[in-house]
Amino acid sequence: MSITLLRPQDYRSMPWKNGMGVTIEIAVFPEGAALDAFDWRISMASVVEDGAFSCFTGIDRTLSILDGAGLELAVAGEASVQLTRTTKPHRFPADSPTHARLLDGPVTDFNVMTRRGACDHHVEVLETGHHSLMMAQADTILAYCFRGEATIGWNGTEDALAMGETARIEAETNGPLSLTVSDGGKLFVTCLSISCFRLS
Repeated sequence: MSITLLRPQDYRSMPWKNGMGVTIEIAVFPEGAALDAFDWRISMASVVEDGAFSCFTGIDRTLSILDGAGLELAVAGEASVQLTRTTKPHRFPADSPTHARLLDGPVTDFNVMTRRGACDHHVEVLETGHHSLMMAQADTILAYCFRGEATIGWNGTEDALAMGETARIEAETNGPLSLTVSDGGKLFVTCLSISCFRLS
């Protein structure tokens, strides 16, 4: 298992695909891939007004709220949902027409996108306490520390994760991974894999 630490200065700022805002790209694969060529992508964005989301053909997307009151998300063919800081990450097809309405002012969101047939993903939000994760050999895990700090433990070693940093964890063999989140902390954990994701 190997861990690469990504700091805010490593992230990439770029315009939305539809040109209506700015996104902070935390990580993408292949590295440096354009918006129409990635297999997976993790980013943050500020939404400051109501409007349509960019369309990404062949992409599945999960959205979480980091800051702000939240938004109402209307995806074609689905019932509209309200997303706030306390709701679970919401998954939807990024190639379906999607419109967002702010509930009470701007929000900052957390986005995970994967290309169908190339990769799949699952997002969990972890708060104060100790959490265990079983990784399979094919897994890539990205843990973004939004608030507080966290400790990542594996094979008798520990790595610290500060607020605003992201740990990219690659599994070389099957094995357990522990994630300890500080009091008041919040960690957004993304599993990129075709295998099962298990937390306890």
